[in-house]
Amino acid sequence: MTLIAIEEHWILSDLTSSLKSMARPDHSLAFNELGDHRQRLEDLGVSRIAAMDNQGIDISILALTPPGTQPLSPERARRLSCAANDVAIEAVSKYPTRLRSLSTLPMSSPEHVVAELIRAKNLGHVGTMVYGRSGERFLDDPAYDDFFAAAAELRQPVFIHPQIPSDALRDACYRGFGDTTDLALATFGWGWHLDTALAALRLILRGTFDRNPDLQVVLGHWGEMLLFWLDRIESLSRVASLRRSVSDYLRENFYITSSGMLNPVLLRHALSVTSVNRLIFSTDYPFQHPTRDEIDSFLAHFTSDEDREKFSSANATTLYGLDKGTEPIQRTVSQ
Repeated sequence: MTLIAIEEHWILSDLTSSLKSMARPDHSLAFNELGDHRQRLEDLGVSRIAAMDNQGIDISILALTPPGTQPLSPERARRLSCAANDVAIEAVSKYPTRLRSLSTLPMSSPEHVVAELIRAKNLGHVGTMVYGRSGERFLDDPAYDDFFAAAAELRQPVFIHPQIPSDALRDACYRGFGDTTDLALATFGWGWHLDTALAALRLILRGTFDRNPDLQVVLGHWGEMLLFWLDRIESLSRVASLRRSVSDYLRENFYITSSGMLNPVLLRHALSVTSVNRLIFSTDYPFQHPTRDEIDSFLAHFTSDEDREKFSSANATTLYGLDKGTEPIQRTVSQ
């Protein structure tokens, strides 16, 4: 059975340097330095392919680590987004049966986003990854209307990835426990996921999917809390006079990934509120790195081979238009 992982991170050293040189660097960059993360993130070659082989992963879809280029000035964001897209597609060209890539866009320069999305698609990127906010501008800001229209028309799925909350919100809600705990609370412990869920919910409330019914958005971490709070969120459908219920938007315009959280309880809940046709495997490499045995054990919780195949590869192949002609994959280590 083919296994495709769609949220597999890397870093661009020039971008990291630019982010660190900012007056207020993004503190989530610290996670890139833990253990062997930096080494794994920088490698787009032999070591990454070997890690995929060890996990039984056939195709990885590359995406930059947070925060991408979004905190940068418009000029820097444009330059480094182009550079990142060029580097990623070069790696794909070296391993055409093993790698694909999501583009990076200069979201702090809204007027240049569509042009780079088109350029990246022409290069071979199969989708894009963005974050819920650029400075004080939310993703549902009208400045991005053309971007979402273009993404829908070009069939470029938009992965909304977590990012650290704003400094103002961190001051209000995520500080007071010591630097390490503060950062953890604002990122993987809570803030990352709430921030992303809010960005997705704002897109629904803003009518983004009514204007662009073919737009497809991807959320990691089993839906960034939204799937687990639908009983309350659903009330917004009436209050905001939405054309459809919030749950309908989630079932028809969103795909959900596992992000390495291979917990069968989360799977069962996801299946209770959305379809197996909307679930996709990912590991959130290298921040999560489940073993092949752990992956196989999780896949065994699907009730049929058909559903297992949808989750492991078929849904990703359909969503990202992957070339089935790349199969069978020739791995570099024994199975």
